[in-house]
Amino acid sequence: MTEYALRPVGRVQSALTERAAAPKQADEGAPDAWLILDERYAPALEGLEPGMDVVLLTWLDRADRDTLTVRPRGDAARPLSGVFATRAPDRPNPIGLHTVRVLAIAGTHIHVRSLEALDGTPVLDVKPVLTDDR
Repeated sequence: MTEYALRPVGRVQSALTERAAAPKQADEGAPDAWLILDERYAPALEGLEPGMDVVLLTWLDRADRDTLTVRPRGDAARPLSGVFATRAPDRPNPIGLHTVRVLAIAGTHIHVRSLEALDGTPVLDVKPVLTDDR
């Protein structure tokens, strides 16, 4: 198979530093965080505004890429499931998918609501959530 190289556009700045202490989903107590983008991507922020919901793609750099099956949510009582049927971070290509609201933008720093990604997590892309008026 062909391999593809991804280049992060920035990183997450968050109070979350330990995977074991991080919420599994944003609505389980994830803190607000900052997306610190590289200065060369400043023009890419044109049109992004506070109040917008965006889909954030991250690279879960601390994930185990060899994991193929998991017990959902780490619950030993649940049967094994293939990672493609779960949101587990451990998977062959550990791409994180997060829907967050933009709270503020300061230069190339984007303040977002409720992000469960760990501090230092590479940011791959930011895309607006599509609505009827877009």
